[in-house]
Amino acid sequence: MSFKDHVIEHVRRLILEQLEQENDYAQNNVLIKQNLFMAGQALSTDKLLAELAWLEEQGLVTLDSFGGFTVAKLTHRGLDIATGASSMPGIARKGL
Repeated sequence: MSFKDHVIEHVRRLILEQLEQENDYAQNNVLIKQNLFMAGQALSTDKLLAELAWLEEQGLVTLDSFGGFTVAKLTHRGLDIATGASSMPGIARKGL
């Protein structure tokens, strides 16, 4: 696995964990980007939106766009991965 792949797997994990910490399991792309930056992961808006789209394709989040924002919300499957109850290829396992 390349270093780039390793990093993106951790970014995906961080996104899911951020959403899991919200009361409604949802957050907009601007807040996600800020929180990733605070965690040491600076992504462009385009890269973040691409990763959110990947998570949606995997059935881990739903996306709604309005007013220039994209809101990501965890699905039940995404919650299972965020909490470490299950895992999947392409996302770093919890605690690693």
